[in-house]
Amino acid sequence: MGSHVSPAAAFAAVRPRLFGLAYRMLGSRAEAEDIVQETYVRWHRAEEGTIDNPEAWLVTAATRLAIDRLRRLKTEREAYVGPWLPEPILGSAAPDRDLDLAADLSMAMLTLLETLAPDERAAFLLHDVFDVEYGRIASILDKGEAACRQIVHRARERVRGSRKRFTSTDAEKRALLERFKAAVEASDEAALLGVFAPDVTWTADGGGKRAASPRPLVGVDQIVRLLIGLRRNYWTPDRALVIETVNGEPGLCVRDGAGVTAVMSVDAESGRIAAVYAMLNPDKLP
Repeated sequence: MGSHVSPAAAFAAVRPRLFGLAYRMLGSRAEAEDIVQETYVRWHRAEEGTIDNPEAWLVTAATRLAIDRLRRLKTEREAYVGPWLPEPILGSAAPDRDLDLAADLSMAMLTLLETLAPDERAAFLLHDVFDVEYGRIASILDKGEAACRQIVHRARERVRGSRKRFTSTDAEKRALLERFKAAVEASDEAALLGVFAPDVTWTADGGGKRAASPRPLVGVDQIVRLLIGLRRNYWTPDRALVIETVNGEPGLCVRDGAGVTAVMSVDAESGRIAAVYAMLNPDKLP
């Protein structure tokens, strides 16, 4: 490991990267922390002096642990009640937000990653997000380099093919959320119709613990009816919509006093909301 850097210091330097990788792999803060802790245990047990590149060793260990954990979670997530969404991270300290746009932590990107098999997800993240070269990816996944290139290519095509053609800046998204917030608070149906794209989707994760549609809603009319109904029938005097940072970009929190009742992320296209991802499951809220 090198006599000038202690094992603890070497691990601490890479820890944010490990958490960012594990969170993108698993879509869960708690699961990502578990992976980081298990990686540290293995790091602590490793023989000092036998590891030439601490960062490569740690990234390899964390990736393999995350792949194994994702495979074990597959059955659990298939039995999940209603749509499963990744856990949101509130605040400006989202991991690795300083990476380029390929490192997008948005709920839209994380949801797309859920469509990839564990090996595909790992290879895509390692190469396109964390800039790991194919030779190392081959070693991590125990596959040939050519096979890894194909895996990343297929994953990239699937992700790009599903991404919206147009993206919005944080400033544009914040302005759009301000319009959405004002329209909901005023129960202004016409304003809401102008905020959403005609084919907007609404995906809500209640986990069987909060009322939510068992499948995504599609189309502006039914989503506006949903919002007007929620505002009319379920809004309490101390409930407020607050624009906050969610997964490194502007999003919305529904707060009852100091508590968080829901977290919403949006995908915007051409000045309108194209998709809403609403986290309602209390077990996955901050």
